[in-house]
Amino acid sequence: MKLIEQDFVILLLIIVRITGFIYTAPFFSLKNVPFRVKTGLAIFLSIILLMTVSHEPVEYTSLLAYTVLIVKEVLVGAIMGFFANIAYHIVSFAGQLIDMEIGFSMVQTLDPMTNIQTTITSNLYGYLVILIMLVTKLHHYFLKAIIDSFQVIPIGKGYLNPNLYQLMMQFITDYFIIGFRITLPIFAAILVTNTVLAILAKVAPNMNMFVIGLQLKIFVGIFILVLIVEMVPSVADFIFNEMIDMLRASVELLIGD
Repeated sequence: MKLIEQDFVILLLIIVRITGFIYTAPFFSLKNVPFRVKTGLAIFLSIILLMTVSHEPVEYTSLLAYTVLIVKEVLVGAIMGFFANIAYHIVSFAGQLIDMEIGFSMVQTLDPMTNIQTTITSNLYGYLVILIMLVTKLHHYFLKAIIDSFQVIPIGKGYLNPNLYQLMMQFITDYFIIGFRITLPIFAAILVTNTVLAILAKVAPNMNMFVIGLQLKIFVGIFILVLIVEMVPSVADFIFNEMIDMLRASVELLIGD
């Protein structure tokens, strides 16, 4: 009876860590993934881990102490998933910069994957990155990462490092660098277009450059987007590498001393 109780205690801690990860990790945290699917996947993986992975007995003195362990396990899973998932928003940032240059920023659409208002190119890049993630089976890597975390961070041994903010600061730097790299072809093309329009405004001051420039920027922007669509796998590679690096860095901070 005591053995069954101990197994249930460990199973609950495994479930809350995996649930915290699934609800914040890339792809699995998408709003259009049904709630039942997420919950079922978390329970299914937890049962398999309970039967296949060796665990040390969890020690606690009271119900309050066990509650603290549950909260800690939720935070460990959520932090791992969150730091892996925030890299996905780089494509949204880049898409908004592109639409601001082209003139599409005034058109806001609802992204069904995140339930937030975003621009057209942000949606386009977001769907392409998710598609490439599924094709390359990167979501399998994230599942393997949360499973292996039980070997690196034993149950109840997670350390909430106060230096996590430094990892966020490092990400913000990469966020802007990668975002501007993605936007650079469009930015260069629109800069040349603006230069040509400025010259035409001096040569032919009677021409309405506002009307011409608005349509010309849209045409040039769409044309460049068509030309650089083959670079989307390289963009996705940047994003995926950032996801993996952030996930590894978060695990290293959670291990503690």
